[in-house]
Amino acid sequence: MPERLEKDPREDHTLQPRGGARTQSLSLAERRKKERKNMSAGSMLLLLTRGLRSASAVTLQPVVPGTVAAGARALHAAGILPGLCRRRQSSAPLEGSGFSTAGGQRRHSSSAGGREIKVRHLTGEHAGIAELLMHRASAKNALGKVFVNELFEAVESLRHDPSVRVLIVKSEIKGVFCSGADLKERARMSNEEVGHFVQRLRKLMNEIAALPMPTIAALDGHALGGGLELALACDLRTAASSAKIGLIETTRGLLPGAGGSQRLPRLIGLGLAKELIFTGRQVTGDQALSLGLVNHAVAQKESGDAAYHKAMALAEEIVPQAPVAVKMAKLSMNKGFEVDIASGMSIEGMCYAQVIPTKDRIEGMAAFSEKRLPHFTGE
Repeated sequence: MPERLEKDPREDHTLQPRGGARTQSLSLAERRKKERKNMSAGSMLLLLTRGLRSASAVTLQPVVPGTVAAGARALHAAGILPGLCRRRQSSAPLEGSGFSTAGGQRRHSSSAGGREIKVRHLTGEHAGIAELLMHRASAKNALGKVFVNELFEAVESLRHDPSVRVLIVKSEIKGVFCSGADLKERARMSNEEVGHFVQRLRKLMNEIAALPMPTIAALDGHALGGGLELALACDLRTAASSAKIGLIETTRGLLPGAGGSQRLPRLIGLGLAKELIFTGRQVTGDQALSLGLVNHAVAQKESGDAAYHKAMALAEEIVPQAPVAVKMAKLSMNKGFEVDIASGMSIEGMCYAQVIPTKDRIEGMAAFSEKRLPHFTGE
């Protein structure tokens, strides 16, 4: 006579089947542990998917939280793995943005006139480099409503422009990079309006950080408060040795609200970041270099653009490299830095899969064999 189960299977997690042989199933705690692990992997894949969408401008299928393998299959079905993402180029200009379309790529319109934010695409020997230019002389590039709106428009136009391999963020106002919040404008806002505006600023910095190409902030003058937060959202920073740099919000009864309290500790360490934020201290470009806050500090020139020239030299080093490989390296590091190293290795593997089918990889190997410099096209 077959042996009957004594308990409802839903109540007993170790079941004895009718045939008499005991089969050990996963305990409830083990199942929950596995579910948490799967959910973590799924969340990691969702994070990577967002980054791939930003880097490649593609429409992806949603990834249901599950195992890494299941997530990889979803990315494969979306055309992400193992093939290279197909880039979508929009030909529609941003309405009222001061950007026009030329050959499928948005470029700054010559009719932009008195705009506070401009984008300039360099040509000739500097082709592949774009500059985001800040020009609000009356308020030292303070982050006012118009200034922020135009920054959003510029960032959106750059995100989908495959011609840009490196972006330099610089000021056209001598002696200042960005002075931070427009406190005069802020004083006229209600408490609710202040909250919404700072949330919008935080989103702007996140959008800048998520740009697919490498970004370099050239600090030829003061970068204070939100101005430094803007620089921290960039991948690299160059500074004039005389520049004044700091998150000074606590001296105004505030705290860094556009990412500074999060990005600074990740860059220079928690202890040093706390010291700078608690005191609201300003440091010079040379001191910033010793803290690891900037990549390079250079003596200022009479022309006031030494940091810009150093940024340009860095950009010129990056431009000849394979564009897809550089973008995937940025994505791998940015996303991998946010998770444990095992998850980071998975992210690296997924990003690496993007470069395998590219023509640039074949060109790189051919150039090595033929003992010549490679010519990468971004394909």
